[in-house]
Amino acid sequence: MTITAENVVVPSAAPDKRRALGRGLESLLPGGARVASGAAMAPVSTVAPDGARPAVLPEVQAAAAASGSRVMQVPLDQIDENPYQTRQHFDNQALQELADSIRANGVVQPVVVRATPAGRFVLILGERRCRASKLAGKPTIPAIVRSVSDQQAAEMTVVENLQRQDLNCLEQANAFARLSREFGLTQEQIGQRTGMARESVSNYMRLLKLPPMVQHYLGEGKLGFSEARVLLQLTDPELILRIADEAVRKQMSVLQLKDLVDHTNNPMPKDPAAGAARWQDPNVREIQMQMERALGVRVRITDRNGKGRIVIEYATLEDFDRVVETLKGSG
Repeated sequence: MTITAENVVVPSAAPDKRRALGRGLESLLPGGARVASGAAMAPVSTVAPDGARPAVLPEVQAAAAASGSRVMQVPLDQIDENPYQTRQHFDNQALQELADSIRANGVVQPVVVRATPAGRFVLILGERRCRASKLAGKPTIPAIVRSVSDQQAAEMTVVENLQRQDLNCLEQANAFARLSREFGLTQEQIGQRTGMARESVSNYMRLLKLPPMVQHYLGEGKLGFSEARVLLQLTDPELILRIADEAVRKQMSVLQLKDLVDHTNNPMPKDPAAGAARWQDPNVREIQMQMERALGVRVRITDRNGKGRIVIEYATLEDFDRVVETLKGSG
């Protein structure tokens, strides 16, 4: 039996490390969920047609009933795409695995939809389950029909994806930007709804200032959030793109990229007597030597205009333990 993350409902008593994120999906709904009227849908049994495997889990049915909803079978061809879907990349192999599980066991966790005046439905939560159900050849899918506003549907989509950690950094940035642009939410309000600090929301939204090709690298996973923040220390778009290209081509680490960006922003003067050797302030060099003697490992100090880093290198775990104990003692 194949079990996938989206096909399993965790009982409410089990701890969930992501449960505290934001206000939770239920709190985004006004006065609990309501079933839309006038839709041709059939109730869902808790037993699969063959009587052997569970369909929708009983605890899911109970939770829906407690909020005034019912789990119904909705035709897949009557469900329109979620206009607020923030995730753009779907792993084909993972979708096929989910489809295999649905083919064998059914969909045990319903999707969430809302009804339209035209008698159709718009997806709110559960796009992977819808896609996988179509791959599995299912004509219908269990769904909870709820009455929510456009803003609530958008917030629920963002929060669900954040709780599942399904978004890459660019998708997350675009999701926050859309909440701001279409619903006038401030960064503070977005943070409150998603359980993130305002500063974090701001940092993600700044990614959209990067050149389009750099954003493409982010979307493809060739660069990550940490690399993007380093690139944002530069102001010239052409320079940002050139360094981003180099970082992708050479598969630079964040530390290597930061060294390159720091050197680009603050090129260090060179000692004419040393040819191409990098110049270092004598006072800094003396402190570096003192630290190496005290710690017994190599120390590198990079200083540019009063800002820089101290890097302590160790070769063995014994060196590491000794450095840590020495630093604790000096505190």
